[in-house]
Amino acid sequence: QVQLVESGGGLVQSGGSLRLSCTASGRIFSIYAMGWYRQAPGKQRELVARIRSAGMTEYANSVKGRFTIARDNAKNTVFLQMNSLKAEDTAVYYCNLEQNGPDYWGQGTQVTVSS
Repeated sequence: QVQLVESGGGLVQSGGSLRLSCTASGRIFSIYAMGWYRQAPGKQRELVARIRSAGMTEYANSVKGRFTIARDNAKNTVFLQMNSLKAEDTAVYYCNLEQNGPDYWGQGTQVTVSS
C-alpha cells in the first residue's frame, strides 16, 4: 500500500497564496507522475497540475500563470504553490500518485478562498 499525506490547505482571502505539500510513503516503486486534483461542491474532480518524474508539467488552463507544481523526488514529495487565489479555486484538493498499478489518492485538504 501507498500512503499520501497532504498539508497546507486553509482559508485565505482572494489574491492570497497557499502552498500545499504531499508526501508519499509505503510500497513505492517507480513513480511515473504525481499531481493535484480538486473537487468543488457539485462538480466533478478535475486535474489542477501534474508533474512527471522527468520533470514535465501540465496545468489546467484556469490555473496557468498562478499555480506552480514542483517535486522533490528524493523525498517522494510534491508541492503546489498557489498564488493570486480566486474564490473559484475553493475546493478540496487531492494529491495523486501514478505508478505501475492503480493510482493512489490522498485524503484531501480543503482550500477556501474568501472574496
